[in-house]
Amino acid sequence: MPLPSRSPATRPSRRARNPLVIVGNAIFTLLLLVLIVGGGVTVVGKSRFEAPGPLAEDKVVNIPPRSGMMEIADLLKQEGVIDEHRLIFVGGVFALKARSELKAGEYVFTKHASVRDVLQTIVDGKVVQHAFTIPEGLTSEQIVARLLEDDILSGNVKDVPREGSLLPDSYHFNRGFTREQMIQRMRQAQDRLVREAWERHNPDLPLKTPEQLVILASIVEKETGKPEERTRVAAVFANRLKQKMKLQTDPTVIYGLVYGKGSLGHPLTKSELAQPTPYNTYLIDGLPPGPIANPGRASIEAAANPARTKELYFVADGTGGHVFSETYDQHLKNVARLRVMEHGGDPGASTAPDAQAPSSPPPMRAAPANPTRGKRSASGAAKSTGSTQ
Repeated sequence: MPLPSRSPATRPSRRARNPLVIVGNAIFTLLLLVLIVGGGVTVVGKSRFEAPGPLAEDKVVNIPPRSGMMEIADLLKQEGVIDEHRLIFVGGVFALKARSELKAGEYVFTKHASVRDVLQTIVDGKVVQHAFTIPEGLTSEQIVARLLEDDILSGNVKDVPREGSLLPDSYHFNRGFTREQMIQRMRQAQDRLVREAWERHNPDLPLKTPEQLVILASIVEKETGKPEERTRVAAVFANRLKQKMKLQTDPTVIYGLVYGKGSLGHPLTKSELAQPTPYNTYLIDGLPPGPIANPGRASIEAAANPARTKELYFVADGTGGHVFSETYDQHLKNVARLRVMEHGGDPGASTAPDAQAPSSPPPMRAAPANPTRGKRSASGAAKSTGSTQ
């Protein structure tokens, strides 16, 4: 008996039986599944990528140089900055096209920072900035000692920089910055400042070179009691140079004895004041051969443009500042007034004999060196009440 034939409606078309159609349908189905799964993964990944992180408080993490994506992700997870699988971090790197933008350094990751926030911080290179501050008036030896004490800076110091060549200031740097780089930065800042100050210095200044300006500024730095006095202190020394008077300032004597390696540890004695050194301005004429410290911006500016006065003397006033005078007679009276104050008396009632002008030529000092002098210099040595005369 013959088999019943299929009706055209139930018989598969030749096109449906074509292998290319079958493969095409399979590929389409696979692509559709991939898109569905990929979309789901993307949605979940994006959610995890932007979800708040585990940090309960800000944390500093140092990412070493030449770290790869996986190494950075592992380090961040180890430090508790992120708690997601490292593939979330790596996926974010590719999504942001930041593979070549990852920078080593020390970073602060904020509380509850998401993986996106963490990655963006690294991409932006927002490394931690440390501060290194040098106060005015330190010698180069003392600055080098501070550089060596700083445990964030790296490397050693080859040579102690030339005195007066470093600008005291606050400098910001990131971890890995070397001590030699810091010295170079301070030297460049000082060179730039001195050059600018010399370009606008008072033409009547009795100085011939920018180097002499730094020498004078270093003396002003060590002799200034109050910031507002700098230009007057500078004027005293400039006036004395013009009149070819000896500068007679204690800090230069101290520097000539210790050469910037520290303080005397005691008040200057008569024998030390009489000891000949190239820096003893009680014995030499004019400026010493070099700076006695690293002066700051204000002292350099004051030395370049001193106050317009005729003052030639100053003496401590007992309050951290100075009393200035144009004549030696008035200077002696100011010294006598200070002596009375030091002994608890009334300075307004002073009639001390040494307040009168001497009949013989004036001595080098308005008052003898003695351990009871009230004011002390920044280096720790006793500062003469008759520092200049």
